[in-house]
Amino acid sequence: MKLLSILDRYIIKKFLGTYVFSIMLIISIAVVFDINEKLDKFLDKKAPLSAIVFEYYLNFIPYYTNLFSALFVFIAVIFFTSKLADNSEIIAMLSNGMSFKRLMKPYMISAGIVALFSFVLSSFIIPPANVTRINFQNKYVKDKSVEYATRVHLQVDKGVILFMESFDNKTKKGTNVSLDSFDGKELKSRLLASRIEYDSAYHWTLNNYSIREFQGMKEVITAGTKLDTTINVVPSDFLVSVNDFEQMTTPQLYKYIQRQKEKGLSNVGDVSITQFEIEYHKRFASIFSAFILTIIGASLSARKIKGGMGLNIGIGLLLSVSYILFQTVSSSFAVSGTMSPMLAVWVPNIVFIFIAAYLYTKAPN
Repeated sequence: MKLLSILDRYIIKKFLGTYVFSIMLIISIAVVFDINEKLDKFLDKKAPLSAIVFEYYLNFIPYYTNLFSALFVFIAVIFFTSKLADNSEIIAMLSNGMSFKRLMKPYMISAGIVALFSFVLSSFIIPPANVTRINFQNKYVKDKSVEYATRVHLQVDKGVILFMESFDNKTKKGTNVSLDSFDGKELKSRLLASRIEYDSAYHWTLNNYSIREFQGMKEVITAGTKLDTTINVVPSDFLVSVNDFEQMTTPQLYKYIQRQKEKGLSNVGDVSITQFEIEYHKRFASIFSAFILTIIGASLSARKIKGGMGLNIGIGLLLSVSYILFQTVSSSFAVSGTMSPMLAVWVPNIVFIFIAAYLYTKAPN
C-alpha cells in the first residue's frame, strides 16, 4: 500500500507550490520597497554593490521569509483550497467517499514540511546570516549596536554583586567599580576601584583599588594601584541591543537566557531579557502555528460558497492579521511583566486551536 496516493501528491504539490510562489511574490515586493527606502543611505555611505547583494539582501530574504512564514502558509492554503472548491474538485473527492479527515492528510504533511523547514531556518541558519546582515546595517544604514553602558548592576557569582558606573566597549574600560561579596545577607568583603579594564576570557584589570574584608568585628583593608583578577562576566552580558537575539541559534539563546537569569538580570539598558525568552518560545510555537493555520485555512475554504474565492481570501486575511495582532499584544504583556513569556507566546495558539476545531467540525463531509 502506497503511503501517498496520486491525490495526496497533487495536493502537496499545490500546497508547497502556492506557498513558494506567494513567498517569492511578497518578498520581491518587500525587496523593492526596501531598496527604495535605503538607496540614499547606500549611496551616501558608498556601500559596495557586492556587499549590498551578498551581505544584506542575500540574508534579508530568508529572514523576512521565515518571519512571515505562518502568514504565507495561511494565504497559500486559503488560495489553492478555494480554487479547488471553486472548480468543484473537493466536492468530487468527498462524493467518492473520501472523508474530510482523510483529505487533511496531505495538508498536514505539507504543514509539517514547512514547519520543519522554518524551525531549522530560525534555529540554526538565519541567526549566523543575521550577524552579517546586522553588521551591514550598522555600517551602512544605521548603527544600532550598543557600545556604552551606565549603572551596570548584576550578580557575577553566587553572593557576588558587581556594580559599574559606566563602561565603554570601544576602549574596554569602566569607571567607579564595586564588587560586594555576601554570605547570605552578611557582607563579607567589598572591593572598590576607580577604573576597570577588560582583557579577555573573564580577565579584568582593576586600577586604584581597595579591598575591605569584614572578619567579625575586625576589618582588614588592602589597597593598591593595579590588580589583575578574574570576574565571571564579559561585556556582552550587559551590552545588549534590541536585535541581539536574532543573531543567536536556539541552543545559544537558551544558554544566554539561563546565564542572564543566574546573574539576576531582567533588563539590560533598554532591552528586557523577556524579549529573548519570547523569541526562544516563539521558535517552538511557530511549529504548531503552521498546523493550526493550515486546519483553519482548509476548513474555511473547502466549501464552495456564493462569494467565491475572494470572500474566502478576505476572511482568511482577517483571521491571519488577527493572529499576528494577538501575538503582538500577548508579547507586550510578557514584556510588561504581567504574563510569563512562555504563556504569552502560546496563548494565540491555544485560542486559535479552538477556532480551528470549530471550523473543522463545520467543514464539508
